[in-house]
Amino acid sequence: ITKIPNKILAKTTEKVGLKDIKNGSFKELVLDMKKAMKENEGIGLAANQINKDLSIFVIDEKLATENNVPEVFFNPEITEYSRDKDELEEGCLSIPGYGASIKRSKKIKIKAIDENGKKIKLKARGFLARVLQHETDHLNGLTIKNR
Repeated sequence: ITKIPNKILAKTTEKVGLKDIKNGSFKELVLDMKKAMKENEGIGLAANQINKDLSIFVIDEKLATENNVPEVFFNPEITEYSRDKDELEEGCLSIPGYGASIKRSKKIKIKAIDENGKKIKLKARGFLARVLQHETDHLNGLTIKNR
């Protein structure tokens, strides 16, 4: 897992091509990301956290299943944040042993591309919304240290 102050964590990641998603170019990478996330007991992992400059993140299988959302998000973009926020302690695999109280929107709308190259739009609330915001932050070069 890439740790701060690695520069890749402080820059916006590169968008990935739809054709590459559809032809399975990222299958291996996605499997590696899920494995790294599990091994490190994370609930989400962005590609730049394993030193890949790509706009991809994965979330925990159970969290995805419970909320009926994909486990893999390509080129995610949060299109709406609720004004209603709450504050919770968050940790980050790229900053071991560090926790910070982070204020985030309780509900968001996000658009992305799933593993099959299908464009998706979904609403998320609560813990799922928090995880999606945290991982999207990574892809935009933000960590909980500079939020």
